[in-house]
Amino acid sequence: MTILHFGAVALAAPYVVAETPDVRPVPEAAAQADVVFIGEQHDNPWHHEVQAAWVQTLRPAALVFEMLTPEQAHAVTADNRTDITTLRSVLDWDQSGWPDFAMYYPIFSAAPSAAIYGAGVPRDQVRDMMGMPLSEAFGVEQASLFGLDRPLPEDQRQLRENIQRVAHCNALPEDLLPKMVAIQRLRDAVLARAARTALAETGGPVVVITGNGHARMDWGAPHALAQASPDIAVFALGQGEAGADPDGVFDATQDGPAVDRGDPCDAFN
Repeated sequence: MTILHFGAVALAAPYVVAETPDVRPVPEAAAQADVVFIGEQHDNPWHHEVQAAWVQTLRPAALVFEMLTPEQAHAVTADNRTDITTLRSVLDWDQSGWPDFAMYYPIFSAAPSAAIYGAGVPRDQVRDMMGMPLSEAFGVEQASLFGLDRPLPEDQRQLRENIQRVAHCNALPEDLLPKMVAIQRLRDAVLARAARTALAETGGPVVVITGNGHARMDWGAPHALAQASPDIAVFALGQGEAGADPDGVFDATQDGPAVDRGDPCDAFN
């Protein structure tokens, strides 16, 4: 389920791993890929344990985070990334709306020399972009490269709008749903562009840390990257919970324990 991040609602789960992760071996196809997308449910500690284990195995030259803006990524240095408290402060993480940094820090630690890239779109920019055409919000020159100059197929448009409708507990005005889908497409393209840049600048491999909705092969960031650079070898892992696979198409999925979130619609009610 893909949710836009306009605040910290329902994302502040405590950092507790319900079970010891039984991480499957990294597939050979992932080990040979130029770019590996590793999905997550943002508040699931076990998913982050899996991400850290994969990163340690893949030894990427670059890490791309959905959770970091480019400015935050540029603030990460060889010195400040060695201490969780220091890096949390440098990133101003506690004001970001993302879950406990203790869940994400092991990913940084698993690749201590990897270049860090940010693909996050700040919330104030998202609000400003919601009334713009996608090509204008992303940049007219590159919009066609990542497929943002073309409308979605009608069946996909309806499905994606319904995903947003359900994800927001049927609380959004109907005329807002197309804008929410457009912003998700924008975020996919920003992630794809960051991964493409990271690969060009470091030689790869590149690992992208992002939500399951952005990691899906059928219409997420891997799809946008394939449109821009079909020669790049991509692998995508989606992570499910308690036997339920994540929505979408992935090269592989990994199941893990669920997080007790209560009723996510309470925040809307």
